[in-house]
Amino acid sequence: MNSSPGRNHISDARQREQAATVPVYSQLPFVAESASGCEITSSDGRRILDLYGGHAVAALGYGHPRLTRAIRDQSERLLFQTNAVAMDVRASAAEALLSIAPPNLTRAFLVNSGAEANENALRIACMASGRKKVLAITHGFHGRTAAAAAVTWNSASRWYGFPYLPFDVDFIPRNDVDAARSMIDADVAAVIFEPVQGVAGAFDLSTEFVTALRQATLACGAALIADEVQSGMGRSGQFFAVQAYRVQPDMLTAAKALGGGVPCSALLVDDKLCAAIKPGDLGTTFGGSPLAAAAIIAVIETIRKEGLLENVHLREAEIRQHCMVGPVTSIQGMGLMLGLVCDRPATEIQARLLEHDILTGTSADPNVLRLLPPLVLQSAHVQRLASGLAAISAAPEKITATRNQ
Repeated sequence: MNSSPGRNHISDARQREQAATVPVYSQLPFVAESASGCEITSSDGRRILDLYGGHAVAALGYGHPRLTRAIRDQSERLLFQTNAVAMDVRASAAEALLSIAPPNLTRAFLVNSGAEANENALRIACMASGRKKVLAITHGFHGRTAAAAAVTWNSASRWYGFPYLPFDVDFIPRNDVDAARSMIDADVAAVIFEPVQGVAGAFDLSTEFVTALRQATLACGAALIADEVQSGMGRSGQFFAVQAYRVQPDMLTAAKALGGGVPCSALLVDDKLCAAIKPGDLGTTFGGSPLAAAAIIAVIETIRKEGLLENVHLREAEIRQHCMVGPVTSIQGMGLMLGLVCDRPATEIQARLLEHDILTGTSADPNVLRLLPPLVLQSAHVQRLASGLAAISAAPEKITATRNQ
């Protein structure tokens, strides 16, 4: 069995990657060959239901005709050009983004990754205010560049790596309204938050807490930055999760699903902060490329024309109704950004589901299995997940756990 062509291919691909790349990723036990819709085809012929969407990137699934056609047509017309040259496709992408954003956000800065978008948002907040302190939320994740990582929970003790932080940082305990009101003062340049904390296990912040962040930042003139790198572009059931909270931030960042698989990100800014930015204050080589712009337009058009926001609400309701089975004790999150809270380590559940050809994610919470499926998910896919979870018997593991205690 160990000498089968499929297994040899998996081993060969892993060995080649390990030999040629910096070994920073743990990898799942299959090799992706192709994908269509919500399924990945592996090198050994398995059809794996992808409920993780490449870390929330594959908003339209795989091979969606509108997106692939937009990428093909734009690559044939003009693959790249600098921001020093105006382009209709870039203008159209920025206009499309602003049309789906909170109405106070009137300008877009197109860049390449979520971390880069957050980095620039934090820079603008410090430049505009002249202040030297930034607050973030416990358990939040904002990226791995210097400023974005500085406001990522526990990065300093684990992997930050830089000798100094670029500004003073403190963390507001999540959902602690009193702490938010007392910590946000005239020394604070910005508060950055994820409406739904992704790496933390799709933990959705309370409406009262998010409202308190907005009220306190307005009172002292600090910028409120909504990091919607993972929760944005329809994943919450709204184009952006802050719209569900009815809160308008001063800046908002988007990435991951923004290009449906084409690397890109955006920072959306209000007029007041935009007025503080001069030519040369920000810059990017590849941000706003015609290829990325075409992908952004295609993703937004598809979400609108195919009613994918409504589809997100329908599939969320089905998951909550049918997937509280087997090891799942509760479900948190919003839309198709959900955390299945399990009665044992999520890594165990992930491995067991993969035996049923269902791919899910884990999180910083060891007992939370993360779901970030394409927005085109269908009822049959939800039933497949429910069946896979139900097939994971609770009894043997619970007995073992009791004996170990």
